[in-house]
Amino acid sequence: MSAYKKPVPVPDHVSAPYWAGCARHELLLQSCDACGKAQFYPRPFCLFCMSEQLSWKKSDGKGTIHTFSTVRQNRSPGFVEDVPYVLAVVTLEEGPRMTTNIVQCAPEDVRIGLPVEVVFEDIADGISLPKFRPAT
Repeated sequence: MSAYKKPVPVPDHVSAPYWAGCARHELLLQSCDACGKAQFYPRPFCLFCMSEQLSWKKSDGKGTIHTFSTVRQNRSPGFVEDVPYVLAVVTLEEGPRMTTNIVQCAPEDVRIGLPVEVVFEDIADGISLPKFRPAT
């Protein structure tokens, strides 16, 4: 693994289970024990009913591209080497949307509605980032 030049997530007391799941290559979502809805990103309360009774559930990691943009210019350290790359919002089958990168796919092949599945990029010891590729 080469030296990672981009910002690295810093887990806190709310997001630590999420990042621990990513390190195991599992995409975890918070699920409200009161109303049953799933949410992303991790929060200390339910977005829908404000309950603080949340648990973690493993996602199947499948979804579709809701919207995307192909980044063709970024001079920031760590990103300049990646252009062009696709930044997307993926709607997971469980309902939540998450911002991510689309990988293992030419930018010109990305389209709204494309079925995708999660893959993980190991960036440091114990830190992995969820990204998505076209579903196989």
